[in-house]
Amino acid sequence: MNRAAVPGLPSRHPIGEQLPALYAEDDFAQRFTAGLDTVLAPVFTTLDNLPSYFDPRLAPADFLSWLASWVGGVDDPRWPVALRREAVARAVELHRLRGTRRGLTEALRLVLGLSAEVIGDGGATWSRTAGGELPAAPADEVLVRVWPGRETTVDVDRVHTLVRTLCPVHTVCRVEVLSGPPADGRK
Repeated sequence: MNRAAVPGLPSRHPIGEQLPALYAEDDFAQRFTAGLDTVLAPVFTTLDNLPSYFDPRLAPADFLSWLASWVGGVDDPRWPVALRREAVARAVELHRLRGTRRGLTEALRLVLGLSAEVIGDGGATWSRTAGGELPAAPADEVLVRVWPGRETTVDVDRVHTLVRTLCPVHTVCRVEVLSGPPADGRK
């Protein structure tokens, strides 16, 4: 959408009404300023509604990509507008959770509409004792189980791409696609 030229958009601040009385009856001055009102009306409307542009729930749909870039969010113009708005609104929260089990499951749910569980910790260990014995080596693999949630099918390539993007670099992430929730009772 081009906000620079909105046909028929009235100005909330017509210039002709603000001219000195000498020009109030001057037909040329009124037509000239009316032309300027046409150019300035979208600017005034944008400035009057500026806070709405920074709220992903209210921003114009064509503004969401730019807003997502501000907060490090993911935006895909092919997604429904409601999903794009939610992705931008939750971008900061998801960025804070990045690299965690919850962050990965939330991203899979939000971006791909899938339910998921993450098993394993990816081999991260630590010790409180400086110079002490190293902790036992943990399992170095993270298993990401996904199954249909909001979406009825699982696009395996998109799952692998998203998991590769969100899993910490030092981990090996294996993806397992299930037809429904795991039978072992975990969710």
